[in-house]
Amino acid sequence: MKYAIYALLLSAAVTMVSGPVLIPLLHKLKFGQSERKLGPQTHLRKAGTPTMGGITFILGIVAATMIFAYSASELVMPALLMTVAFALVGFMDDFLKVKKHNTDGLRAYQKIIAQFLIALIIAVYAQRSPFIGTSIYLPFSKVEWELGAFYIPVIVFVIIGTVNAVNLTDGLDGLASGVSLVYSMAMTVIFLYMASIMDAPVDMGQARQTQYAAELNSMAVFAAAVAGGCLGFLRFNSFPAKVFMGDTGSLALGGAIAAMAVFSRAVLLLPIMGACFVASAVSVILQVGSYKLRRKRIFKMAPLHHHFELLGYSETKIVAGYMIVTTLLCLVCLLAFQ
Repeated sequence: MKYAIYALLLSAAVTMVSGPVLIPLLHKLKFGQSERKLGPQTHLRKAGTPTMGGITFILGIVAATMIFAYSASELVMPALLMTVAFALVGFMDDFLKVKKHNTDGLRAYQKIIAQFLIALIIAVYAQRSPFIGTSIYLPFSKVEWELGAFYIPVIVFVIIGTVNAVNLTDGLDGLASGVSLVYSMAMTVIFLYMASIMDAPVDMGQARQTQYAAELNSMAVFAAAVAGGCLGFLRFNSFPAKVFMGDTGSLALGGAIAAMAVFSRAVLLLPIMGACFVASAVSVILQVGSYKLRRKRIFKMAPLHHHFELLGYSETKIVAGYMIVTTLLCLVCLLAFQ
């Protein structure tokens, strides 16, 4: 447990130290946010706020994970690489937006192809890993669900869906980082608990079981590092935000969150613990579907947090509400391991 705490503290420290260095640099380079004219009018004043701030907590996550997750690497290194890979996709998207001075970055098909390739590589790796395999845990039971040939398409869908859901949630100051902080803290507890009591997916002997525990402890370090990065980033991203994480940060967080779900084999807990992320994605799907089919909107604006915003709730109240809901749902899910 102490290494997870060290990782959280180091990740937060690196993020908070790099912020005052990066933010002025982003200002100097004129890497400012472009706001949609169709978005909430209150957001227009945020135009010009530096973006790509996610680089700060990515540095923290990488540094803390590399230093404290040294005992095992077969799960944590793919998780870290997955996070960085999605961050690079987000960076390209942010860079093009800044270069064009509008909200258009990578084209939709370019994003989905890049996301699909990363997700497919991770899904194949997970399938072939002796520590993961093709079975997942059923929540609140000791039963495992063998997915077999469906494992890879299911995991690819989970990864892509999670990454885009987190990206959609990044719409208010401190929202994505706050919810991700709570989720990652809960996953840290889950990985530590699993390391103490869980058996490997198949009978591999005592030595391999010991290695499995080490792999889970390393994933706990990774989850704690993500939590620390989010905690440190809130120093600059809470309302009123001095910097935005951009797609660089939101796609990286989405990749990290998906990696935690897949490598813990607790994929079915993700829609519960990450219900606020799911709400963002589902609200957009419903809004678009309803308008195309009926020419009517369900929400005042999608994603859902903008609907609450137009109902008159302040950004801080919405962010606090999302974090409270996520905390309660994560606590409920922790009972799944009792």
